[in-house]
Amino acid sequence: MEMTLSTSLSQQVIDLEDRYGAHNYHPLPVVLSRGEGTLVWDVEGKRYFDFLSAYSAVSQGHCHPRIVGAMIEQAQRLTLTSRAFYNDQLGVCEKFLCEFFGYDKVLMMNAGVEGGETALKLARKWAYKVKGVPQNQAKMVFAEGNFWGRTLAAISSSNDASSTNDFGPLLPGYLQVLYNDLPALETLFKTDPTIAGFMVEPIQGEAGVVVPDAGYLRGVRDLCTQYNVLFIADEVQTGIGRTGRRLACDHENVKPDLLVLGKALSGGIMPVSAVLANNEIMLLLKPGEHGSTYGGNPLACAVTVAALQVVEDERLPENAEPMGQIFRDRMNALRAKSDLVTLVRGKGLLNAIEIASRPAFGDQTAWELCLRFRDNGLLCKPTHGDKIRFAPPLVITEEQMHEACDIIERTVLAF
Repeated sequence: MEMTLSTSLSQQVIDLEDRYGAHNYHPLPVVLSRGEGTLVWDVEGKRYFDFLSAYSAVSQGHCHPRIVGAMIEQAQRLTLTSRAFYNDQLGVCEKFLCEFFGYDKVLMMNAGVEGGETALKLARKWAYKVKGVPQNQAKMVFAEGNFWGRTLAAISSSNDASSTNDFGPLLPGYLQVLYNDLPALETLFKTDPTIAGFMVEPIQGEAGVVVPDAGYLRGVRDLCTQYNVLFIADEVQTGIGRTGRRLACDHENVKPDLLVLGKALSGGIMPVSAVLANNEIMLLLKPGEHGSTYGGNPLACAVTVAALQVVEDERLPENAEPMGQIFRDRMNALRAKSDLVTLVRGKGLLNAIEIASRPAFGDQTAWELCLRFRDNGLLCKPTHGDKIRFAPPLVITEEQMHEACDIIERTVLAF
């Protein structure tokens, strides 16, 4: 049973959103008002572990003082000029990003989905100008189960009916292939010379933290090189330390042709995304062919540099690796005690468990379990029905991890 919210400030806020906001989300019923590090508090003052991190955007922890400080300092000087003029922060940030990730050029945008669309435009332009694909015939390949946003361009690559139903016609020029299936990918590349690029998540987040076989990313890199196809890594969720490396692609020492970043790029302070590539791809874009009023704004640039410096200085990828191992060890031990947990998977601090359906709750079993986690002081959410994703801020300590795992274990065993 759901916790009954008192006639409380929480219920007032929920009612207000319900009355005046679009109903395009189904939030867990908890109203947050403050966050610090790994913890958040609701409007009644109850404390919770945040094990979603705003879908990995708050990897550096809530309201990290260095990032907030950079934001305040810059906000008092200059926030937005548009790209009609130069500003004194963009070049500094671009240099930092290129050196940090090892590319010649970067193009900054806002939301992660804008980063994905930027990469697609670059790949199509490259297909016509470099690969020699006839105009308007370039195709993009995506893995089944992908998720990179909800714009028309993004949902056109989806095989999830909840994303696509009633939003057609969808964009043409998209192909799909099974995730983690190199032979199927090679068959596509062999049979269609108009393919411009393959855009893939190194770990599929929204699909339920689906981790591919070892060697998959290396195989993707090799096939893209062999068949002259651009490898586009969607690291919006997996990047910037989340999986225990700076990038998830670093686990196999592969470098994509185009790297898409977002979410933790700003530490959850504001929307910032970026696409990185080398000159032969990025310089195909000419003035007027792509842009954004807010993309590369001075405020975002100052925040981005500070957010990445925190990742580096506090060695957050190095913390994510052992903390993630503790989590998976604890969840696998729990799985041995309870048939409610059927599978544990993940890498670093991007993890998920699969939940067996209970007759009393049916396909709402995972949702009901998340409500009980909330009641006991831990916040997370189901994805794709029977999976629960766990992605705490990368600043989590070993003591906090065990305390959170204790909550999960007690809740599951009492369910």
